[in-house]
Amino acid sequence: MDSQPAFPSTGRVSATGASARKKNRFWSDILRQKYLYLMSLPFVIWLFIFNYVPIWGWTMAFQNYKPAKSFSEQKWVGFDQFKTLFHDDQFYRVLRNTLAMSGLSLVAGFIFPILFAVLLNEVKSMPFKRITQTISYLPHFVSWVVVAGIVTSMLSLDGVVNHLLTWLHISDEPIQFMAKPHWFWGIVTGSDIWKETGWNAIIYLAAITGIDKELYEAARVDGAGRFRQIWNITLPGIRSTIMVLFIMSIGHLLSIGYEKQMLLGNNLVSDYSQVLDLYALNYGIKIAHFSYGTAISMFNSVVSVILLFAANGLFKKFAKESIM
Repeated sequence: MDSQPAFPSTGRVSATGASARKKNRFWSDILRQKYLYLMSLPFVIWLFIFNYVPIWGWTMAFQNYKPAKSFSEQKWVGFDQFKTLFHDDQFYRVLRNTLAMSGLSLVAGFIFPILFAVLLNEVKSMPFKRITQTISYLPHFVSWVVVAGIVTSMLSLDGVVNHLLTWLHISDEPIQFMAKPHWFWGIVTGSDIWKETGWNAIIYLAAITGIDKELYEAARVDGAGRFRQIWNITLPGIRSTIMVLFIMSIGHLLSIGYEKQMLLGNNLVSDYSQVLDLYALNYGIKIAHFSYGTAISMFNSVVSVILLFAANGLFKKFAKESIM
């Protein structure tokens, strides 16, 4: 008769031991960094309360929601709100506006901050560099209410832009910029560039400072000029930062807010100024069609998550860069 082994196999023992060591290391890391976890706990609670608990409200998208009724008394209508949404011509017009302005902001929001950071890094005068950087990111702290007032005033019939165009003989008469629908996307993008370029450039400047200075010295010894140093050292050195921020920005492609569109827009350009967030606000709050507004916001969130994972997967496959 075959005798049974008196002890478990070596492979099973080693696997069990490795699992136990991994578990002990996990708890020891938590104990060692307990103060760090305690410091982050309020932010985790805030994130849970304001970002995860409200997801329960998505149930309204599948109901004919009436505020006067309790949750159990609501009438469930399935996907009727989404069917109405996808058969609404205005929804596709709003989606077009959202994608167009998001795409323009995405491209301009990367090209200009990176270009500004690289050029500012090449400035050798530190006082001039500090003053320029400070002035450049001050508009970020100005609210869109003030920015919209400045832009509207500058582009008005008696504004600075029309006076300049007339003085340079580029235009014979004042141009009504804010009454031209096809120009609205460009106005919003230009305003966004002026407001956020300096602020967005800060992270690229920080990444540039982390590049080894010996690489520039070696390039200069080899006879490389400033442009070659930028192309072969600076831009590759901040490549990971660019990719990570680009992936995260794609995830917010549809979530561009509504403040600048609402403040800069008017009835003459409404076909080009409405975006998904503003569309959801108008239906959910102004018309009190809460279920339809929730369906719009739910579509926005789901598509944003899909875009984020798709962009992350593509960059991970082709560029070997990822945030997950």
